[in-house]
Order: sequence, then C-alpha cells, then structure tokens
Amino acid sequence: MRDAQSFDDFYRSTARRMVRYGYAVTGDHNEAQDLVQEAYARAWRQWGSLSAHPAPEAWLRLVVSRLATDRWRRLGGLRGALRLAGPPPPVPPPNEDSVLLVQALRQVPATHRRVLALHYLFDMPVEEIAREVDVPVGTVKSWLSRGRARLAALLPDLAVVELEATDVPA
Repeated sequence: MRDAQSFDDFYRSTARRMVRYGYAVTGDHNEAQDLVQEAYARAWRQWGSLSAHPAPEAWLRLVVSRLATDRWRRLGGLRGALRLAGPPPPVPPPNEDSVLLVQALRQVPATHRRVLALHYLFDMPVEEIAREVDVPVGTVKSWLSRGRARLAALLPDLAVVELEATDVPA
C-alpha cells in the first residue's frame, strides 16, 4: 500500500537535487523538469515497494538517467531522419492580406471569431456550429453576421476585392 505522506516527504526532500541532477544530465532545465516529473510519477506508482528500497533516491536517479538516454536515442533517430529528408523548404512570409486579416480578426470579439473560423475554415454548417458552441442557431447566425460586418468595416479594400471576385460570371 502506498503511503502518501511518506512519498510527499521523500519528494520534498529530494526534488531540488533531482532537478539539478536532471539538468546536469540533459543540459536543459525544461527537459530536466520533464524527466524528473516522469521519474516521480513512476516512483509514486511503485511507492509501496520503493519506500522499502535501501536507496530510493538512487533508484530515482537511475530512472532519470534512463529516461534521458531514451530521449537522446529518439532524438538521434529523428536527427537521422531529418538528415535523410534534408532541410525543410523555407516558408515564405505571409502576404499583406493575411497580415491585415489577422490584425482585423484580433479586433473582432472572440465568440464571433470562433464561429467565423468554424464556418469558413472548417466549412461547418450553422446548425453544427450551434451544437459545438452550445448556443441557439439564431445566436450563431447573429455572431456570423456581426463578425462579417465588423471585418468588412475593418477591411474595406479587401471586402471590395472579395465582392468583385465573386460577382464575375463564370
């Protein structure tokens, strides 16, 4: 049976040293914290038997070392795959319209932004958006209308270009 109080005492007395050890092993503070957290989670699962171990802190250090080794191996495999695949192609900068759209979207209320994104980016019908957002269909329609109106007001030049492109007969 696990004794929560004894585990808490063990954690409080060893946590700082373990993070310092993890940092020494990995060279990265965030990585060390992740490894130590995982090691303590494993220690908790086995605390019934581990609390009787003659050196539970040594067991914990061994777990941190093995976790670090496993991560280095995985990263090595990833590095090898990246070497074979070559560097990714450079990402072009966003075009001016995208930058203007993002700036305008930041000025639209979050609820309106959400339904606009669901409707236009995910092609979701109004009824499905209403179910996902848990509001009536009329509310979704209102938010879409207000969101479009706000974007049209913020982006008058883009709205004209969009209207011109859709008004051209095929």
